[in-house]
Amino acid sequence: MHTLQSTLRVPGRQCRAARSPRSTCLWSKTQTEVVVATGGCAPVLQGKRTPWRGILLFGPPGTGKSYLAKAVATEANNSTFFSIHSSHLVSKWLGESEKLVKNLFQLARENKPSIIFIDEIDSLCSSRSENESEAARRIKTEFLVQMQGVGVDNDGILVLGATNIPWVLDSAIRRRFEKRIYIPLPEAHARAAMFRLHLGTTQNSLTEADFRELGQRTDGYSGADISIIVRDALMQPVRKVQSATHFKRVQGPSRADPDAVVDDLLTPCSPGDPGAIEMTWVDVPGDKLLEPIVSMTDMLRSLSSTKPTVNEHDLLKLKKFSEDFGQEG
Repeated sequence: MHTLQSTLRVPGRQCRAARSPRSTCLWSKTQTEVVVATGGCAPVLQGKRTPWRGILLFGPPGTGKSYLAKAVATEANNSTFFSIHSSHLVSKWLGESEKLVKNLFQLARENKPSIIFIDEIDSLCSSRSENESEAARRIKTEFLVQMQGVGVDNDGILVLGATNIPWVLDSAIRRRFEKRIYIPLPEAHARAAMFRLHLGTTQNSLTEADFRELGQRTDGYSGADISIIVRDALMQPVRKVQSATHFKRVQGPSRADPDAVVDDLLTPCSPGDPGAIEMTWVDVPGDKLLEPIVSMTDMLRSLSSTKPTVNEHDLLKLKKFSEDFGQEG
């Protein structure tokens, strides 16, 4: 049998995550909820004012729910952060799964203030059915007991859950997540910022107008989808080099010394260009190759071949769940 300590990844007080455009628009509200839940505003939590014990982040895949949870957790009163997946709490041994759940909460109590983040919680706490195994039923029961905190002190412990399909959660589990926050697809300005972020310091010829256009053209795309578009666009210059039949000599920074400018670099060109030399990329010395910079044309070509991964049907179900049980992020 495996122990909880060997199963869980527990970054503790060393976890760090930087903010990104995926989470910036939701940062303030979610951060406030987490800080309050872990006792960051203890002087004002008097009388009937009690912090949330459970917060559920739900929304389409690729919108940064897991990233957002980890990012805001690092800002929350120096809390211990337990990041687990539902598979970490499932064991083939009879009764072991319930022990793992119980030990997880016990570790959290011993290291308060603490945050337990469970990714894809729907795979662990889905609605009960007649075909459900006894082991799955016992895990849900133990979760309910631990989140309720009957007979134990759960002050300073926050359970953060993330899911793409919140409507499959067991109703009793859903009630334990008192705060349910919808993380929607990014808006146009956030999508434009993501393109800039993923390009980073890579040389490119895109203008601010180009980034705005890309943001407008990617309605319905998630942050993960945009990451794939940029990664593919970054490979376009490589493909040009590999398929080129002619190269020409140009000036550019030396590979050996970026501060020095040399005039013997080779870059792909059309056969009719002045100075075109018939050769392939295998004939070009590695220190003489100057690959083309990323252009708007590269971006649009990658965009045309990359479709959004979130379908309209799932978006409607998420919005309906938000209207019935949640709140906008």
